[in-house]
Amino acid sequence: MLLTRSDGVSQRFYSMSAQIRKERTAYYNILEASQQATLDISNWLEWFLHCLYNAMTAAEAILANVMAKHQFWMHHNATPLNERQIKVLNRLLDGFEGNLSSSKYAKLTTCSRDTALRDIQDLMEKQILTQTEAGGRSTSYGLIWM
Repeated sequence: MLLTRSDGVSQRFYSMSAQIRKERTAYYNILEASQQATLDISNWLEWFLHCLYNAMTAAEAILANVMAKHQFWMHHNATPLNERQIKVLNRLLDGFEGNLSSSKYAKLTTCSRDTALRDIQDLMEKQILTQTEAGGRSTSYGLIWM
């Protein structure tokens, strides 16, 4: 609460509560150790400051991702894209797990595999996607970053 008040702004870009949830085991361990020991809270403060650092580092990573996504869309703002393509590109920009294949594209957009392949080929022609090294059944695609 004091950290929030000391910022002098009503909006923060880091979340201590989210970070404490991530580190809840360590939180409960340090809390228990602090309550059973002397009145020295040095270990608690050290843990808290480390947690604060982790919260700010996580916020910085989120902000970097938002900025990269913004830059990508600013670069491609004049590129004509359909709704399926926009949906898949946003998923890729948000950290899609695994490789993008035409079958995964079709499942994500609920379209046929032929439509998915046409959309992917269109994105490759517009130099937004590139085909990875593997071919055949292992064919997959990735974003081209500026």
